[in-house]
Amino acid sequence: MEECTHDCSSCSASCDSREKTSLIEAPHVLTHVKKVIGVVSGKGGVGKSIVTSMLAVLMRRRGYRTAILDADITGPSIPQAFGLHDRAEGSDQGIFPVLSKTGVEVMSMNLLLENETDPVVWRGPIIAGSVKQFWTDVLWGSVDIMFIDMPPGTGDVPLTVFQSIPVDGIIVVTSPQQLVSMIVEKAVHMAGLMKIPVLALVQNMSFVKCSGCEEVIRPFGESDLKALAAKHDIQATAELPIQKELATACDAGLIELFEGDWLNGLADMLEDMVAEDKK
Repeated sequence: MEECTHDCSSCSASCDSREKTSLIEAPHVLTHVKKVIGVVSGKGGVGKSIVTSMLAVLMRRRGYRTAILDADITGPSIPQAFGLHDRAEGSDQGIFPVLSKTGVEVMSMNLLLENETDPVVWRGPIIAGSVKQFWTDVLWGSVDIMFIDMPPGTGDVPLTVFQSIPVDGIIVVTSPQQLVSMIVEKAVHMAGLMKIPVLALVQNMSFVKCSGCEEVIRPFGESDLKALAAKHDIQATAELPIQKELATACDAGLIELFEGDWLNGLADMLEDMVAEDKK
């Protein structure tokens, strides 16, 4: 425009010269996070939090400084999985994450409530603002990889996370039912709209292994996980079994003791991502 003063702050016109403003928030000044991975699902009850917990445990076992930002404000389950019941503390500088027994840093709304069974009855904008504060006001320190356990769906909180936090990629958790697969595609499409790469698909409750003969039984039929991944050009997949011991460990706050190699391939992929950041 001929009359352009190049001062976009006083102009409402939409033109090519207008500078694009990033909505990404800076973390706390004492925080440095190398990689941020979101763990999402299209609906609740598919095991998103247990996948988040297991990946954090695996990366911690490999010697990486690992953290979990629990963005599921109204339904937090990460503290229960790790057996964390003490309230988070803070100082004039900010809030300190709570350390698990093996050194995984955790911040969750349940660690701030006076009673962990108290409900959080807030509207969407306040919930989204709280998630943003977990990123900006918590003194995470130096972290190699942070996992964000997001609430199900494609609403306020996932949108806030994708716009405000520099997410390097997401892992989508699903279960075998066809309806869930359709909902998963919504999450994949949302990631595409936000230009966030989908790193992997994880199918929970995929199979049962007979304790006597080791036969693999698929109660819901053959998995369409690889076909779904191929459709969306997602390179990595993993399957978790229906296993009583795994559920019991999570309920008892002993997820750090789990045994199983189901997610090792994903951990290898994440390790490569962290290694690239060091180059």
